[in-house]
Amino acid sequence: MSKQSTNITILALGFIIMMGLNGCSNPTEDDTGNLSGDETGTLSVLLTDTPFPTDLVAEANVTIVKIEARAAGGQEGSPYITLSEDSQTFNLLDLRNGVTAGLAELEVPAGSYDLFRLYISDGSVVLKDGPTYNLTVPSGAQTGLKLFVSPAIEVVSGLTSDLLLDFDVEKSFVLQGNRDSIGGFIFKPVIRATNASTVGRISGNVADTAAVALNNATVWVEQDTVISTTYTGTDGSYSILGLPAGSYSAYATLAGYDTVLVDVTVAAGSQSAAEFELTPQ
Repeated sequence: MSKQSTNITILALGFIIMMGLNGCSNPTEDDTGNLSGDETGTLSVLLTDTPFPTDLVAEANVTIVKIEARAAGGQEGSPYITLSEDSQTFNLLDLRNGVTAGLAELEVPAGSYDLFRLYISDGSVVLKDGPTYNLTVPSGAQTGLKLFVSPAIEVVSGLTSDLLLDFDVEKSFVLQGNRDSIGGFIFKPVIRATNASTVGRISGNVADTAAVALNNATVWVEQDTVISTTYTGTDGSYSILGLPAGSYSAYATLAGYDTVLVDVTVAAGSQSAAEFELTPQ
């Protein structure tokens, strides 16, 4: 199916860096290029993704070696805050449908942040029949991938603000050849950054007309174009994260069944339900 993918969530960071006090309530750049301010809040970053069909793939691994953030309004060449330099590898297929894994939790000066830089050193794809493809990102560990966020993340003193990064694995791990004759993969990370305070999620279950849960059914949401997709788990459940507030058309299908449409409205910071009953063809 062309829309098949797997939604995966990694609870990736809260960046908390204690900076020097200079009597300013908003973050500013000092002469060393660091941000400073007299108030701090927690900034958490979550990573979610959309990969290729899991019937072929046992692992889709990514190694993140560094994460940086820049205050809103910064110009080209403005300094970044280094948020993490820990090298951590994740098999994204272990983190499906809302499962989270923590990277770090730190403090940053209160204020707005609209640009992040993610450094990815390498990745790998392990197929279920055994072959492993080790992949690199050209200059990925040196220059990093810039991720702009709109609206900007507002970090408020004493509170936690969230950034959601949507890692599209299907587009990032590009299959060479076809399903019957795989020639390898090209690794070009594609990530969408959203302000978690302005997004919500859709969750629910997919079953047949006999109320039997359907595993590996494809669920996707559209607003003119496909926004995000996922597979159901063995219990028929699914969850799609990082959806901006608004109205969506949600679809579910599985080989041998009809495709079902459910209209659903997503509110910021909340979970909306969409349940599917598929009829055998």
